[in-house]
Amino acid sequence: MLRVITLAFSALLLSVSQLAFAEHHGDSKAEQAEKNLVQVAANNDDFQTLVMAIKAADLVEVLEGKGPFTVLAPTDEAFAKLPDGTLAALLKPENKEKLQAILTYHVLPGAISSKEVTKLKLPATVQGEPVTITETEDGVMINNAKVITADIPASNGIIHVIDTVLIPPQKDTEKDAK
Repeated sequence: MLRVITLAFSALLLSVSQLAFAEHHGDSKAEQAEKNLVQVAANNDDFQTLVMAIKAADLVEVLEGKGPFTVLAPTDEAFAKLPDGTLAALLKPENKEKLQAILTYHVLPGAISSKEVTKLKLPATVQGEPVTITETEDGVMINNAKVITADIPASNGIIHVIDTVLIPPQKDTEKDAK
């Protein structure tokens, strides 16, 4: 019973945060759904670092493509939590493949809503490695990142906003970039 109440409360919070997200960023849900994933992110002040990284990794065309994709979108604050110098190193042309690996680890094939995502155990990312999805009393976690806003529509998929940059579990990509 407590789990049902917790899930219902989490769903309510996600709905409220979606409305606040859309109002804060000037687009209605219908207007967002007409834009592709990159356009939705570019129109949001909280995703400027993500958009810059997508451009540096030459992934704009892919994420503007047909899809559908589910993007686990780290905020600018999430990128700021990376160790000093990590982002700058990843943005260098010689580290483009490492940046691509990190960014594609934030993309799931298909448009997966928050209702569906919690049913998945270890979904594989476009990068190839799976992510772990768990439900806690505080909400949904994807690896060590908390979903802070879910189900932002785009013409070619869905965005779920997360508070931490996900690093693929392969060799230590973050340190290799330095």
